[in-house]
Amino acid sequence: MTTGHHHIFIDFEFTMPDHKTSPKGFFPEIIEAGIVIVHQDAIVQTYSTYVKPTFFPLLTERCKKFLRISQEQVDKGLLFPDFIRKLREIVHKDEYTIVTWGNMDMKVLRQNCQMHRIPFPLKSKELDLSMEYKKFFGDRNQIGLWKAVEEYGKEGTGSHHRALDDALTTYKIFQLVEKDKQYLAKPKPTTIGERIDLTKMLGKLAT
Repeated sequence: MTTGHHHIFIDFEFTMPDHKTSPKGFFPEIIEAGIVIVHQDAIVQTYSTYVKPTFFPLLTERCKKFLRISQEQVDKGLLFPDFIRKLREIVHKDEYTIVTWGNMDMKVLRQNCQMHRIPFPLKSKELDLSMEYKKFFGDRNQIGLWKAVEEYGKEGTGSHHRALDDALTTYKIFQLVEKDKQYLAKPKPTTIGERIDLTKMLGKLAT
């Protein structure tokens, strides 16, 4: 196992109520997870799985259409407690930072753990990359993951609202932002021509 600090990029897709009606007590349940583990700027592991919802097991038509996930796919997924065991296994690193786009992924994970009476499995720093992106580019509205990568003139990885693809796209934006931060922290040295006004120097030599 690689040692040292890891960045773990996580994306979840969760259940959605229908537009007009919502069952009593409804809350979003994780139904797909995508995880990308990065060490020293290299992907060392990826993981994806469907998760079977427990409290509201039938997906709404809106959810299936929006996420392009079928009932059969989630029915064959891991039960939530089994997914948490797998998550603990995956993130068992000496040092790591959890990176997500927005704060909903961790909020839903915490709520799901609470409803299942399972301890929250992650004990690490959490980084909301969407807020980092917002702060880095100045005071602007918070934007979506794929809109952000498009603003960089790049393309997302795979398909939007596929958990692993979104986690990989989050890593891509992370790389771009970190590269820009490094550039601003260590700007390219100016050339001698930029430091000296050559026209003035030539004028003095001519007199």
